[in-house]
Amino acid sequence: MDLRLKSSAIPKKSSIEISGSKSETNRLLLLQALYPNLILENASNSDDSKLMINALHAKDKTIDIHHAGTAMRFLTAYFAIQEGREVVLTGSSRMKERPIKILVEALRQLGAEISYEEKEGFPPIRIKGKKLTQNKVSLAANVSSQFISALLLIAPKLETGLELTLEGEITSVSYIKMTLELLNEIGVETSFARNWISVKPLSHIPYPLSFTIESDWSSASYFYSKIALSETGTRITLSSYRKDSFQGDSVLADIYKEFGVETVFEGNSITLKKNESRQPLTINCELSNAPDIAQTIAVTCFGLGTACYLTGLHTLKIKETDRLQALKNELEKLGAKVTITDNSLRLQSSSMINEGVSIKTYQDHRMAMAFAPLALKTNITIEEAEVVSKSYPAFWDDLKSIRFRIEVI
Repeated sequence: MDLRLKSSAIPKKSSIEISGSKSETNRLLLLQALYPNLILENASNSDDSKLMINALHAKDKTIDIHHAGTAMRFLTAYFAIQEGREVVLTGSSRMKERPIKILVEALRQLGAEISYEEKEGFPPIRIKGKKLTQNKVSLAANVSSQFISALLLIAPKLETGLELTLEGEITSVSYIKMTLELLNEIGVETSFARNWISVKPLSHIPYPLSFTIESDWSSASYFYSKIALSETGTRITLSSYRKDSFQGDSVLADIYKEFGVETVFEGNSITLKKNESRQPLTINCELSNAPDIAQTIAVTCFGLGTACYLTGLHTLKIKETDRLQALKNELEKLGAKVTITDNSLRLQSSSMINEGVSIKTYQDHRMAMAFAPLALKTNITIEEAEVVSKSYPAFWDDLKSIRFRIEVI
């Protein structure tokens, strides 16, 4: 399904309810499978979370998680400790190109029995669940934080817990801290000092424990972009959010001050206000702790005619697509001048936006949602727009509710 978004303005005042964080939900779903007394509220309604639920309850020997990278990593660790259970984890053609060797090797250090069904180092993988008796493991610190979180999530179920040593400079620290905070919330004792993490064992949760999941800050990023591209005085209220968020993407509140967007916390909601028509000459952001908002920031800058230099982006090359190359391709269609490296993106300032461009999404939900706010500046087409269901199924309906003019082609 391709959608044509016609140039339009959003109301001066509006509100949107956004479902729970996909990142928090998927971590807590795995913990719920390990500790059935955990009760979850405001869970994400994303495709990825639905796939996670289905996989955790599946009785089949082969489990297909399609494009869900988080599920692939977390479930690899989960099934490694399911004694007597044997499964094959597989996914889409793109998933079979996404490396998993670092996690597999770490689990093998703990005693896991995992083998590759096709290409060495990549899914599909065969996992024979067993009791893991080792409690010390080390791995490179600059890998995807999902590898690290996968180990941390099963750690309290290991007989003597886990001691994890991270080698080198740590990236995506915020996601590691999110995992540890969630473990703390359910009663697990953890410590994180320099490059060493310790997780103590927890056999069970003795009583029902309810946890309300905060709404997704990555999803909020697209509304930050819309407010930044709107007229002074425009505001939108989003719920449910908290000031002491576990999510690294909450750094949006600070970054978008540069664009004249103020974030006001009120109860369990935030209101985004465009206070002034600020157009900075350039934006510099180091995003190793929040790489998922890089696409949104780059598109916001392009829409405002602002230059940007974004770094800390090396993990974007192994996402649903090579997000750096995809960003370069689609921004250049619109008239941008972009250069990329394995770790960075540089956008030159420009006041020209090509009209009526069709944006390819590369089966990547964030490509579709990051480019949508440009409809406030020009007519634009989003190809394969249904891909947003991976993380934010209600995205297009929510845009229509704030007067975006959208038609199916």
